Amino acid sequence: MNNTLKKLFFCAAVVSLLVSSGCGKRADETKPISEVKAEAEKMSVTELQSMALKYKNAITAKKNDLEKSAAKLKEIKIAKLMDDEAKRLKADIETVEKSIKALTQRFTVYYDKLKEKGGDLSGLNL
Repeated sequence: MNNTLKKLFFCAAVVSLLVSSGCGKRADETKPISEVKAEAEKMSVTELQSMALKYKNAITAKKNDLEKSAAKLKEIKIAKLMDDEAKRLKADIETVEKSIKALTQRFTVYYDKLKEKGGDLSGLNL
């Protein structure tokens, strides 16, 4: 496989991973915080644990994606840093960083409510 195809495949894989993270009632980084808080108020300890875990898993997956993109960007020689691939990787990294921040904000709502209700917090550390 030539170098251009490898680069194209890598970018497609990153985008695919970003789009496909989560399932069912999943971690939604676009849901308004006020809605997340209202939803969390009505949840049982078990439901809160489940949602916090989904957000934790989504955050972990995004962090892995971020590390992979950052590693790939480091491999690009300095002379090539301004080419299109580098620009795309930088944009992907910024997008994933924003996503991680949004997911973490929502995770914190579920985590804090679970903590308030005395639920089991083990396995939920980020």
